[in-house]
Amino acid sequence: MDRRTVTTLCYLERDGRWLMLHRTKKENDINRDKYIGVGGHLEHGESPEDCVRREILEETGLQGGSLRLRGLLTFVIDDIDELSFLYTGEGFSGEPRECDEGELVWIDRAGVYGLPLWEGDRLFLRLLEEDRPFFSLKLVYVRDRLVSAALDGEPLPLPAG
Repeated sequence: MDRRTVTTLCYLERDGRWLMLHRTKKENDINRDKYIGVGGHLEHGESPEDCVRREILEETGLQGGSLRLRGLLTFVIDDIDELSFLYTGEGFSGEPRECDEGELVWIDRAGVYGLPLWEGDRLFLRLLEEDRPFFSLKLVYVRDRLVSAALDGEPLPLPAG
């Protein structure tokens, strides 16, 4: 079975907060109980921008706004290889609606790091906060444990813990 996939991931920003999706509703969800951004799999004929806008609307009900492509993430998790286009967005109108994948919550950016996150997410969220120019980040996991990371092809030290 081919387990390679292309996705988008977006962190919407408003008033110093990020919109986080607490994944609690789907069975057999690799992200179960973790907080992540919104996004999903590219459908036939979609560009990454088409996909991320569709996913934002489907998952949050928010519309409009501006998007900024910030990086390219490569996730290797057991037998899954995922290439994900990482965006930030702002200026979206409306309030988040109920999502069938979990609870949407606005979290102060500083408070995000105290939430249950994938360890690699902590790395790229810091890069976003530092306003680092476009980057490529490879994150390799065994189950849910980060075993290696590389930024723009150079190995990174892993977070302590």
